[in-house]
Amino acid sequence: MHTIRRLDLGYFVRPASEVGGPEPRVEPVLAYLVRGPQGLLLFDTGIGAGSPETEAHYRPVRRPLPEALAAAGVSVSDVDLVVNCHLHFDHCGGNPLFAGTPVLVQSNELATARRGDYTIDALVDFPGAVYRELDGETEIWPGVRVLPTPGHTDGHQSMLVERLGDCTVLLAGQAYDFATEYGQALLARRAAREGVAAPLPGYRAWLDRVAEHAPRRVLFAHDHAVWEPA
Repeated sequence: MHTIRRLDLGYFVRPASEVGGPEPRVEPVLAYLVRGPQGLLLFDTGIGAGSPETEAHYRPVRRPLPEALAAAGVSVSDVDLVVNCHLHFDHCGGNPLFAGTPVLVQSNELATARRGDYTIDALVDFPGAVYRELDGETEIWPGVRVLPTPGHTDGHQSMLVERLGDCTVLLAGQAYDFATEYGQALLARRAAREGVAAPLPGYRAWLDRVAEHAPRRVLFAHDHAVWEPA
């Protein structure tokens, strides 16, 4: 029903102070192009240009979004819909290229972004910005469903895509940073449901809703690894 193509939009260096270890960590920035009968959808748009302080802190290396789209055989003008998992600068950096194109975001995420000290203002309220604000789970196209996945931010959202028959893919964004973290959370949920005695690690409540859809693949914004069930 739908095809999904991953786009490499660069990387940044997260300082050691933010990763809880002795060394910094280099993290990819990944977006996803979804094609279906209703058109072409882009999930996240890459790294925006920050202040000199932000640039020095994260040392981003960007792959221009038009270049990444061209490698996939499309152009900016071919994109019918943009979905941002959240509005931090490394996920909505290419949004100003889509003046007039609907951008789907949770209403509480947009409200937070507009309060300042959260992201880069010019990436949110750019000329020609058209937002479709969502309040909770929403089927945006047949077989494509946005699902609130709070944690990294209160308004974070992921996207379930029916790919082939009952093969559902979850575009998780930054709901979890890594496939291993997601897998560990699923095991914690399983242990809790099977009555393993406490203490157990916690897990995010929205995993119950994801489990109802039983995705066969889960893809992330900052991890090349793909989670698949055993």
